[in-house]
Amino acid sequence: MLVKETMERNIFEFVDIESLVPKNHILRKIDTAIDFSKIYEIVGNLYCQDNGRPGIDPVILFKIVLIQHIFGIPSLRRTLEEVNLNIAYRWFIGYSLNKQVPHFSTVSFNFKHRFTTEVVEQVFNWILQEAATAGFIDTKAIFIDGTHIKANANIKKTAKKTVEITAKRYTKELLKEINEIREEENKKPFGGNNGSGKTKEILTSTTDPESGIFHKGEHKKCFAYEAHTACTEKNFVIAVEVTPGNIHDSIAFDGLYDEINRKYPEHETIVADSAYKTPAICKRIFENGKVLSTAYKRPMGKKGYFKPHEYVYDEYYDCVICPEGGILEYRTTNRDEYREYKNSKAECRNCPVREKCTAGKSLEKRVLRHIWSGWVEKAEEARYIPKYKELYNKRKETIERIFADAKEKYGMRYTQYRGLTQVTKWVKLKFAAMNLKKMAMWKWDNGKGGKNNFYFWLILRTSAEKFTIKIGKDSFSFC
Repeated sequence: MLVKETMERNIFEFVDIESLVPKNHILRKIDTAIDFSKIYEIVGNLYCQDNGRPGIDPVILFKIVLIQHIFGIPSLRRTLEEVNLNIAYRWFIGYSLNKQVPHFSTVSFNFKHRFTTEVVEQVFNWILQEAATAGFIDTKAIFIDGTHIKANANIKKTAKKTVEITAKRYTKELLKEINEIREEENKKPFGGNNGSGKTKEILTSTTDPESGIFHKGEHKKCFAYEAHTACTEKNFVIAVEVTPGNIHDSIAFDGLYDEINRKYPEHETIVADSAYKTPAICKRIFENGKVLSTAYKRPMGKKGYFKPHEYVYDEYYDCVICPEGGILEYRTTNRDEYREYKNSKAECRNCPVREKCTAGKSLEKRVLRHIWSGWVEKAEEARYIPKYKELYNKRKETIERIFADAKEKYGMRYTQYRGLTQVTKWVKLKFAAMNLKKMAMWKWDNGKGGKNNFYFWLILRTSAEKFTIKIGKDSFSFC
């Protein structure tokens, strides 16, 4: 037991790299699941055919970046170090044990300057198309949410900047509808245009000006980006919109939903949390003939006062009934998208619970109701239908699971890239890698592996006249 074995560091051996990679290694499954020659078609126009130095095979460049995202390696420099040492990585990119791997700066330069956002988008869509062809994409229900990614920027390095408040996408449509209501009431319409014209002062990063400050709950204040993501019930990411970290989910929804409508107009249900339960989003989804499955949203109100839901709207008489049975009649529609309902001062003067209703000396109680609140009520009705309730309960198994895996297993908690363009490319490649890995594992498990898969032949029954052979799931009889 105490005899020291001979160190065999200097032994020369003839070895086949193919035999050193386990048969069920994830990179074998990926290599079997998809034809990487499609990369040549995607990037063919980026290469010159008749001059220049010999370039590195674009498939190899893509596979190296794929290795980085699949195994959650934080940087390309570290990735190339791992490729140089790991036999399975060398096998995947088609390099022998003695061949020198590309320098990390070469790979980095190509993905920063040559492989544009359009190329990354094509790669992302190509992998999705392969998954759809294999029967793994079902877009009847689409799950939407956003997750923050810490930016490569120091929170202490900031500068104040005055920016214009961007008008909401639906401002023009909303103003038109408000003015139509006012014209029916013989009131003067509001003027204005689609732009807000207002400005505000914000803190920006001097390191990465395109990131935004994120601070929520117990999270430490930091500069961040947010990946607004849509996935299917089988956890395939089908669309993503990256914004600065200070953009609310409901604001980023429009761009994401435009992409969903363009790619998957056949979808039936959008499943999202209460952050998306706004009048504009509800109106857009239901008017599109789809259903929004969302959660209960706690009404906001002052402590010690009646809750907003205690003021009941009567649709038939177009009035609001207060908790004591008093009537608040409709008065006008204001510029801020709300219909105003006010009480009678004489009726409220001797109310025993007036202090829980209003603290104003004028004894005037005003209740505001958004002109599109009817669409929100449709979302509230859908919340009680078993089908949509069950779909919402699947969020923890779908979109939330994707974010958890992306951060814990694939290194998406923090980005080393700067600028919205580079971060968007990085996020889309990461989700593309996750989709590819899932598809490869499912294909392998379902016996669709392709060139590396094989079947055992099993003789089930023999006789003098007939025998049956089973190949995979199929049986064949011979005489």
